[in-house]
Amino acid sequence: MTSDSASSTPADSNRFDFAPISQLIGFQVDPPKADVSGECTVRLPVDSRLHNPMGRVHGGVLAALADASMGIAFGRTLDAEQDFSTIDLHIHFMRPVRGKGLVAHSIVRQRGLRVGFVTCDIQDDRGRLVASATCSCTVLDKI
Repeated sequence: MTSDSASSTPADSNRFDFAPISQLIGFQVDPPKADVSGECTVRLPVDSRLHNPMGRVHGGVLAALADASMGIAFGRTLDAEQDFSTIDLHIHFMRPVRGKGLVAHSIVRQRGLRVGFVTCDIQDDRGRLVASATCSCTVLDKI
């Protein structure tokens, strides 16, 4: 890592935890568990700014939360010389959200040399499943 990138990003082991979009929306990334690679938990406090016109959390917020959590989980499997890009993302909404908080937990289910498959479950503040998502990611060499 060059000195320019070192000054603008955290250590490589958690470089995906601090994306500008995550900070904008308010995602709170749990630190990685020791000796565990390919998992991530992201929390999101919810208020009316994240609601749709019906007073529920906007589906795009749930998709962004799942995308961030899965991306961080996958990013935690990469070497320092690697980046990644999402190939596809699928989300299934189980119930509307009116609560005050969400928790997304993601796990890398399969990690090949160039492609990985990740799953995510999002629960509300009562522990109910509100959405489930999957994505595929491709490993890229840093340029």
